Amino acid sequence: MTALLTAEDVVVRFHTKKGVVHAVDGVSLQLEEGEVLAVVGESGSGKTVFTRRVMGLVAGGRGTEVAGSVTFDGTVLTELSGKELSRFWGAEIALILQDPMTSLNPVKRIGEQLTESIVLHERVPKREALARAVELLRSVGLSEPERRVRQYPHELSGGMRQRVTIAIALSCSPRLLLADEPTTALDVTVQAQILDLLADLQARLGMAMLLVTHDLRVVRSRSDRIAVMYAGRIVETAPTATLFAQPRMPYTEALMNAVPPLSGPNHTRLQVIPGRPPDLLHPPSGCRFSPRCPLAQDRCLTEEPPLRDAGSAEHRYRCWFPVGSPEWSQARARNLERGVSAAGTPLTDEKVLT
Repeated sequence: MTALLTAEDVVVRFHTKKGVVHAVDGVSLQLEEGEVLAVVGESGSGKTVFTRRVMGLVAGGRGTEVAGSVTFDGTVLTELSGKELSRFWGAEIALILQDPMTSLNPVKRIGEQLTESIVLHERVPKREALARAVELLRSVGLSEPERRVRQYPHELSGGMRQRVTIAIALSCSPRLLLADEPTTALDVTVQAQILDLLADLQARLGMAMLLVTHDLRVVRSRSDRIAVMYAGRIVETAPTATLFAQPRMPYTEALMNAVPPLSGPNHTRLQVIPGRPPDLLHPPSGCRFSPRCPLAQDRCLTEEPPLRDAGSAEHRYRCWFPVGSPEWSQARARNLERGVSAAGTPLTDEKVLT
């Protein structure tokens, strides 16, 4: 089967006064028609920059260096001009931005913002476009849609604004939806509603979705595959069920362990990942997670592991000492004995402190 979206060795570097920021460094992914692929990682891992490069919103020039290719249904998007890309935006590929508070135009009514893409791509009269806008607002769960189209963004709550941005993204029935942290700045109950809405719409419309988040809980029941990013690179990718059953990259396992448990003793101290995400002006040599990895050995500090198969081509990881392997057990035993990793990261035998 031919992939709907293919990213091959995508690179994005920003040239600044302090040096070169290696924001995205050789990312390759594929997304099938109707599939949900989640891209997960901490802030600063390169998720948003990669998403914007896929959309064509990050291009070379003016201190930005790009390489690699992005292909959508046979068309190489990275070879198109801005004008040529605009034919795809909204009609074929749509983007939901992180912050609903700033992603809408504050001086335009909701109806005007909703109908803009419909009129542009489908050449329908404004009256018909407005009627469709009302139905779109109804489909995303907004009450009184006839009233909402006459309102301005400041008259709506954060959750309502995000529903509007989703309606705008879906206004021309795109085949691919890029959802970049779609629940940022929303309270927990509204986050769940928005995520459930996206999952329902994706299933009903049959579109593919690239869901970007830092929270593994969000994607466990809402994705088909997961790609874990760290310091501009993909460090593990697998079908969702496989990744949760048997993570091989220590960073993936650390992300899972940092999620608060739904059951267990009260007042449990949350497990944290030691240190901070690396400075992408000066990425670490060797494995990029090695300065924070409690299992790091000398080899990890000097040699970067390639992406390799974990028994099948569907599950790939980037680690010399994969979780659960005999090598992992030996590395853990060595570091437990000396109390620190090869990079000096403390290691204890405790998994959860209560």
